[in-house]
Amino acid sequence: MKRPRFASVVASLAAILAAAQAPGRAWAEGDWEVTPQSQQALARGLDWLARHQGPEGNWQSSDLGLVSTGALAFLADGHLPGRGRYGTTVQRAVEYVLRGADAPRKDKPSGLLNIAEPRRGMYNHGLSTFMLGQVYGMTGDPRLGAALDRALRVIAQTQCEDGGWDYVAERQANGHDLSLAVMQALALRSAVDSGLEVSPEVVQLAIKSVREHYTPQGCDRRAPEEELRKHPGRFTYKKGGGNATLAMEAAGVVCLQEFAQYDDWRIEKNVRVILDEIEKHCDPQVMAREHRAPFDAYTLYYVAQALYQVGGEAWQKGYPRLRDAVVAGQSQEPNNPQRDGLWQAQGHVQGRPGELYMTSVACFVLAIPNRYLPILQEGKIDTLKARYGGKP
Repeated sequence: MKRPRFASVVASLAAILAAAQAPGRAWAEGDWEVTPQSQQALARGLDWLARHQGPEGNWQSSDLGLVSTGALAFLADGHLPGRGRYGTTVQRAVEYVLRGADAPRKDKPSGLLNIAEPRRGMYNHGLSTFMLGQVYGMTGDPRLGAALDRALRVIAQTQCEDGGWDYVAERQANGHDLSLAVMQALALRSAVDSGLEVSPEVVQLAIKSVREHYTPQGCDRRAPEEELRKHPGRFTYKKGGGNATLAMEAAGVVCLQEFAQYDDWRIEKNVRVILDEIEKHCDPQVMAREHRAPFDAYTLYYVAQALYQVGGEAWQKGYPRLRDAVVAGQSQEPNNPQRDGLWQAQGHVQGRPGELYMTSVACFVLAIPNRYLPILQEGKIDTLKARYGGKP
């Protein structure tokens, strides 16, 4: 993957701007985005993450994707590697991921960001490539540029013939599911935002695959476009309607937004479902009573990003309710430092790695209005839309 000559200059300017902004100084549009309670919850969450990281930087997890999510929590609040209060924390996490990229193994291609078992390969790779792309855009560290070049090659080389990806880092006839596509989508867009070049063919094939995960209600999914528009529908885990979940609805929206398909009619249909689910499940009183976030970490991560990337009414209506529910579910136990400031594990990831995952995502969500990450600083980009095309 080629890097334009101006990329390092752009990255250096981004680093200067980021360094000049004191962490915690929000770019938020107003109190409807950030509240004193959300700022306090974010500060407690980051403090818990820093206290429990450990000298290796991995929070007792061998999944580079979880470690990268921990780093993203700090980056989203403006903390950079080696700088400021949490500089050492971020540096340790980034270094752990980079060491994983260089770890030799017979069962992985060069540049794969995974040291866990092969079935978690592309999960860890997508999340970690996204994180490294954001750090590169904020610092311009040349070591990250080299690692990203290799990581992007892996994404291109392992893309399946139908445009998706499998859990194992191998090119196959068909990708496994939409959850893998969204991780690679964020990784690819992160690289583009940082000045790295991504093949339009890879993106265009991925767009086609994402749209094939859309399942209408009341008509055949292979019906003509004008017929599909008439019916409600949603993105699903599998093509053909398998496993319709809030996480997949949000993931499909994020994929299309990151690939500059802003006018795709499927986005609005899924956003309606997302807002309905937030209205049903994001009750701060329930979250406070049950001491949990409104959704598992994976779902929360993509729901928040879907709202933000779509923006407008969806963001203004959905984010405050989502934010307040997240704040209410945080553990507040000042006399118990093991738990004070965390969000308890939910979903498939349990134990300390699950607490890392849930707390990192909750902090990331609360920090979104700060808009420190490069991927959060840009609205619709017409040049990307023109380059990637893709008739909706």
